[in-house]
Amino acid sequence: MDSGSERSEKRSLPHNRLVEREQLDVAAELDSDAPLDPVLAETIRRKIDWHLMPLMCIMYLMAFADKTTLGQSAVLGIIQGTHLTQNQFNWLGTIFYLSYFAFEYPQNFALQRLPVGKWMSVNIFIWSVALLTHAACTSFGGLFAVRFILGMCEGAITPGFMIVTSMFYTRAEQNKRVGYWFLMNGFAIIFLGFVSFGVLHSKTHKFMPWQWLMTITGILTLITSILFWFFFPDSPTTAYFLTVEERIAAVKRIKVNQAGVENKQWKREQFIEALCDPKVWIMAIFAAQCRQFRMCHSGQKPRRYRKNLTEFIFNPQLTNQRQLIINQFGFTPIQTTLLGCVDGVMEIVTIFIGVTLAGHSSIGRGYASVIMYIPALLGAILVNSLPSHNKIGLLFSYWISIFVFTPFVILLGWMGVIISGHTKKTTANAIVLCGYAVGNAAGPFMWKKQYQPRNHIPWAIIAACIFTCALLALSLRFLLQKENRQRDLTSQQTSDSDHDEVYMSQTLMDGTIVEKRVDRAFLDITDIQNREFRYAL
Repeated sequence: MDSGSERSEKRSLPHNRLVEREQLDVAAELDSDAPLDPVLAETIRRKIDWHLMPLMCIMYLMAFADKTTLGQSAVLGIIQGTHLTQNQFNWLGTIFYLSYFAFEYPQNFALQRLPVGKWMSVNIFIWSVALLTHAACTSFGGLFAVRFILGMCEGAITPGFMIVTSMFYTRAEQNKRVGYWFLMNGFAIIFLGFVSFGVLHSKTHKFMPWQWLMTITGILTLITSILFWFFFPDSPTTAYFLTVEERIAAVKRIKVNQAGVENKQWKREQFIEALCDPKVWIMAIFAAQCRQFRMCHSGQKPRRYRKNLTEFIFNPQLTNQRQLIINQFGFTPIQTTLLGCVDGVMEIVTIFIGVTLAGHSSIGRGYASVIMYIPALLGAILVNSLPSHNKIGLLFSYWISIFVFTPFVILLGWMGVIISGHTKKTTANAIVLCGYAVGNAAGPFMWKKQYQPRNHIPWAIIAACIFTCALLALSLRFLLQKENRQRDLTSQQTSDSDHDEVYMSQTLMDGTIVEKRVDRAFLDITDIQNREFRYAL
């Protein structure tokens, strides 16, 4: 029987389907049945690491540093230089996250429809211009506008990084890669502290220290955006640093994820599924509570600004203002500035420990999150219970509480391996990161002036929220574990033949049109539709 007859016979079978290429994952055309050489796979992973991770780490460092420049500028003269009131200064922090919230889904929609690397590059470029424009602002209105633009652009960065990580890396690799680029937040705290210390001693009277800070960070971010445009790939199927054979192998490498690479067509059924999926909302609540922690560590009501810097103004909506807590323990401003850098070191160390634990199959993401919450809870209790004169004990207790940031990093890596279907994934990212924005906006409201300087009530709330988040992490893990067990049982009794025999038309080099079977990993179906999908715990 000739090949044409064979294809006709296949098409006549009840579950064989010929699907338009637009409905499938972009990697479907590159996939083949040939076995993957383990040596080649390892070589490709190293190439991906060398070309992606440096740019991702630098970009995340600059993104975190940029959005926290306002808090640093408070001690560098921005209040006086732009004639702000305390209420106006607070609104500059609030508008960032309101803008972030408003544009989060549009940004995720754009990340699906447009080339991911190029879209992030455009947003980073606009971000850098807005940051540079800060230095020219002389009033609340100008600063309000540029902070709004920063929040809008921020909505593309974290979800874009999550999508890229899931495109290029296997499920086992994603956890640590997310940890690597996220722990750059710690380096950003250290970097920004030293830059602020340097510009504080500048002698240009017509160009204030806060303007130097905005200019320096803006220029660095502008350079990063240009590097991103030319050197950051949009997908493993088009990555410039991979040969055609290596792109095929890169696609084979991630087939184990059962999540494909990407699909540019928006699918209504996947959007609705994301809205109705309970695990998405568990993660959104988890993210909102985690961001409240960061704001709790950051936020205090603004205090009166003095030129000698014996008191600080800190915007309660920003994430780099944890120095005020240390300052209120009884340390001098200079001591506070230097000790604040330890925050960054602690964040780097705790994130590395957390993602390492999460990478062990015997522990997993859920249990690793709970383990990280144990020292965080201990730190929160000690900060709340130690006497005020024991400032060293309070300082170390506060540093221990920094473990609380790590579970959110674990969650970002977890999302990429428990959600599939590209529309569903971008929608879930938007929902969870909207929770992130809500947490950032809501957290500061529990820090009131009457609670200072020890803030017993806020720290008690933190302890209660840590316990709640630990329960959420366990609930998510048990929900996924239960679903995995049900799928293991049903897979022995039934077969999902509708997803086994799917074909696409493919034109060979000689012009012949053939029908190529598509692996279900590249059908762009969701984790619920794909009964072979197993959730990482």
